[in-house]
Amino acid sequence: MKSIAKHIPIFIIVLLLISCAGGSKAEKKDKVLKVEDHFQLAYSAAQRGDLGQAVTEYQKVLELDSKNAKAHLNLGIVYGRQEKWKKEISEYEEAIRIDPNFAEAHFNLGVAYQGRGKLKEAMAQYQKTLQIYPNYVEARTNLGVLYFRQGLFDQALAEYQRTTEIKPEYAKGYYNIGSVYRQQKKTEEAAASFQKALDVDPKYAAAHYALAVLYYEKQEFKLAIEHFDQAGKLGMIVDPKLLERLKIYR
Repeated sequence: MKSIAKHIPIFIIVLLLISCAGGSKAEKKDKVLKVEDHFQLAYSAAQRGDLGQAVTEYQKVLELDSKNAKAHLNLGIVYGRQEKWKKEISEYEEAIRIDPNFAEAHFNLGVAYQGRGKLKEAMAQYQKTLQIYPNYVEARTNLGVLYFRQGLFDQALAEYQRTTEIKPEYAKGYYNIGSVYRQQKKTEEAAASFQKALDVDPKYAAAHYALAVLYYEKQEFKLAIEHFDQAGKLGMIVDPKLLERLKIYR
């Protein structure tokens, strides 16, 4: 009996340790499930436009897991849709602080800066995005736009061309290339690029319009009319003065 009694306390301690360990795992699993549940509720709310509910659910995610970089990113996106710019930027910055190599957070921070007119800061974030993920097409596109607006057409062209190398069916990339060629007075190259955009996406209204203007300038009026008409059908507002001048060629 003494021998048995001697081992009872040890047996109880082992049971307690197992019980505690099991409880810890259960609590951790429960926490993960709660995070996932709130994340899905937040995402669904944002999708249907219930931004207030989305904010509430993402905040609940962060109460459970303050280092959830994706939740900070998505919360920032929701704040952006609410036009709460400072909070938007703050969330992207927090996501980057948690994960410095979070390309999407750098990209969205760049977009936020660009929208606020902070072009230098936006450019730095796009460049950082591309250091992390060189094939990020949207970052290359936006960087190209910033170069284009500064009159740095060769740099813009290089970024736009890279987007079509990464994504050959990227109609916007060909349209952007055409826009650079047009600025450089390379009419034939511009026309070919706009046409390539339409080969990829026949309903690309801006490409129809750009091609129509080029044909008008080249006095190829039938082709100009064809593309102006297509642009109009696709929702582009066509200059009524141009349409008036083209009437005699219909």
